Amino acid sequence: MTTRRVFLCALVGCLLAGPWAAGAQQPGRIWKVGVLAAEPAESRRADGFRQGLRQEGLVEGQNIAIDWRSAEGNSGRYPELAAELVRLGVDVIVAGSAEAVAAAQKATRTIPIVMVYASDPVALGFVVSLARPGANITGLTNQEGDLQGKRLQLLKEVAPNLTRAAVFWDPTEAHRSLFVKEAETAAHTVGVTLRVLEARAPRNLEGAFASMKREGVGGVSVQSSAMLIANRARIADLALQSRLPTICTSSTYTRAGSLMSYAADTFDLFRRAAIYVGKILKGAKPAGLPVEQPTKFELVINLKTAKALGLTIPPSLLQRADEVIQ
Repeated sequence: MTTRRVFLCALVGCLLAGPWAAGAQQPGRIWKVGVLAAEPAESRRADGFRQGLRQEGLVEGQNIAIDWRSAEGNSGRYPELAAELVRLGVDVIVAGSAEAVAAAQKATRTIPIVMVYASDPVALGFVVSLARPGANITGLTNQEGDLQGKRLQLLKEVAPNLTRAAVFWDPTEAHRSLFVKEAETAAHTVGVTLRVLEARAPRNLEGAFASMKREGVGGVSVQSSAMLIANRARIADLALQSRLPTICTSSTYTRAGSLMSYAADTFDLFRRAAIYVGKILKGAKPAGLPVEQPTKFELVINLKTAKALGLTIPPSLLQRADEVIQ
């Protein structure tokens, strides 16, 4: 009787352990995760994602396969890429921007979706609340709207005489207009006049920087989009030619030659997104997994660019930097 009771308890335990344990008991079982991102699979964000998967015991090629889909500079591709991942029958979709989340949400209401960047997922209609998402979407926010004023302040520290700045964005990703408005509001507090300039395609980049130069802009806050990320090296070159200090939304830009970036740490956000994936594959429901905020922010300064611009970065700012690119 005792042996039978032990056997039944063990059996019930296995059944309650959920899909993770079930998968572990199926030789050769490989979970499929689809990723929608602005950058390719060989990137710092992807490195963070793989690190998070390893923390969860998920190793690519052993028990998980990653179908990484890059927008390749065109966020308009997300709907087709999301539909493709649904057709492939992935177990989870990881969406690296609000546009990617929206595309995945339209493509499926049943496959779990983990968002990596969504500044206000409630306002965007992705979740009912941060504490109780309520459907098939959960993940992380990046607090992007809250950082606009901080970036303008950092520009002022580098260029104390700055009175006229620009915010540069891509209106094809319409939700980013919220960040532009935040920047306009913050500009009054920081004490700069803000000019809003846009680029819908790579061909618009040169004209936008020519306008900044013509209008006496002394510094630029570069927003993000799939197109702008894909053209980050060109943006850095144009800013240097125009003698304009830039502050950007990701260290991806700074590593490509822009002056500074201040944002939630993208490596850490993708790492934490992978932890959500692990929880979901273990049986957790997205509807009950609270949306989390970033815990790590990074200030990255490209000292080589500063020297090329003839700028002296204040020692106090260098001391606060998380990374200084020489």
